[in-house]
Amino acid sequence: MSTKNRRRMLSVLVHLFSVGTAMSVPGKLSFASYFSDEMVLQRSPQAAIVWGYCKKPGQNITVTVSGRQPVGAFSVDYPDVQGGVWSVSLSPEDGPGPVTIEATDGHDSVRLSGVLFGDVWICSGQSNMEFTLDMALNATTELADAVHYQNIRVFTATKRTSSKAELDLLQIDEPWSKPSKDTLGHKPWTYFSAVCWLYGKYIYQKLNYPIGLVASSWGGTAIELWSSPDALKLCNIPNDSNRKKSAISNSQLWNAMMHPFTKMTVKGAIWYQGEANANKPDTYKCTFPTMIDDWRKKFSAASGTTPNFPFGFVQLAPNRNDSSVTSGFPDIRWHQTADTGYVPNHRQQNVFMSVAMDLPDFTSPYGSIHPRDKEDVSRRLALAGLSVAYNMSLGPFQGPQITAFYADIGFFTVGFEFDDAVDIEVRSKSGFELCCSTNNQSRCDGTDSVWMETPIIKEEPHKITVSYTGTCSNKYIMGYRYAWRESPCPFKECALYVKGTDIPFGPMFGLGLINDKHVTPKENKIV
Repeated sequence: MSTKNRRRMLSVLVHLFSVGTAMSVPGKLSFASYFSDEMVLQRSPQAAIVWGYCKKPGQNITVTVSGRQPVGAFSVDYPDVQGGVWSVSLSPEDGPGPVTIEATDGHDSVRLSGVLFGDVWICSGQSNMEFTLDMALNATTELADAVHYQNIRVFTATKRTSSKAELDLLQIDEPWSKPSKDTLGHKPWTYFSAVCWLYGKYIYQKLNYPIGLVASSWGGTAIELWSSPDALKLCNIPNDSNRKKSAISNSQLWNAMMHPFTKMTVKGAIWYQGEANANKPDTYKCTFPTMIDDWRKKFSAASGTTPNFPFGFVQLAPNRNDSSVTSGFPDIRWHQTADTGYVPNHRQQNVFMSVAMDLPDFTSPYGSIHPRDKEDVSRRLALAGLSVAYNMSLGPFQGPQITAFYADIGFFTVGFEFDDAVDIEVRSKSGFELCCSTNNQSRCDGTDSVWMETPIIKEEPHKITVSYTGTCSNKYIMGYRYAWRESPCPFKECALYVKGTDIPFGPMFGLGLINDKHVTPKENKIV
């Protein structure tokens, strides 16, 4: 082991035993595991929570921020924790710091140094969130550039499971650290998350105040593992079932890797997951928005985090180089938007996304399911996040929505009109399909129908026209879909983009009779 690595291992051990958790320093005055020097606490208008442990319940703990007016706390008993647990809510801080935070019981004291106040983001999901910066395209450039972002701090939780909701983390891979080649590119699949870092970097470039990034992810894991029993119950999913591939029971990652963070005040969360649910995608329509609701509820109750905190996600990227696959990934993408095709929507308020279906990497050495281009993914996510979470006007961050459609039976065409917020750029004629059936009540499930490719034959600033000549003749047109493939197009060559940008339209889907009436999706009962 190199001297550098020995020093880093020693620093981690010192952190674990000096900061203190219920496991590392039971019954002693200490901060919880994820409070350490050089961390970022949530800035105003929210009030950051600081908490930890002490010798016994009933002790009075005083917390002081850089010599300012002390804040008192009364420690309480907590199940399975030796000694007491204390918690204080600091006065809202504009920051940025650095400050020193000291806790004392009147005899002993512990201290955090170099603490900054900024926005704290949780980054979670499966392998494409775990995918580290040193594995990504342009890794050398990105790692060298890290020195310019010393007010961004990173933290990585260890992959652990638990059968009960843990108060604190069971283990830490990377304590709060300043960005460097090692802290961001330690080694593949360790730390630090490429999407988490790049998202933080891109929003920092606009915000110009400290950003704290907390990575807590595990490759190959399904959403049920990250959902609490309360959330699963709402979707009629048992909380004691094992996942065949991972042999981890439902909720066990929520228990060990997310529940401890609910006592940390945060700005928001970003999420990259869904691949592990693609084989059985139907429940995702419920589990995903319900998980978001549940995280918000539990973070708010435990730490005072804004009840409707912003939540961003990456819509699934492509996988296999096989244009015939029309189930699994397309279904997950649709359910990620609560079957609307866009966010925010009526079901998912204060939610934003990055559309990634046009960024395939079929030759990725990590497998096509792990595309290496995390820069485009993260730029799109940051643009959407700055627009939704920070209310910045930076231009369009997603494609427009269909406002009306109609068939011209005489010319065998269907026209799709979009809202006029942006102009359309057509990069490919393919991508749209129509459902053809002899049954005017068809649900387009294949029993009495067929999906036929319909090329774009005309493009206008806010409208496109597709042709169904020879495909749906003498049949009812019962639905439409767009980009409904696991891997719908070559790199940045899907059909529709926001003109003058690299922002792609997301997948679209609708069922209902399409005729010569000029109707809206709502009027046509599109689902």
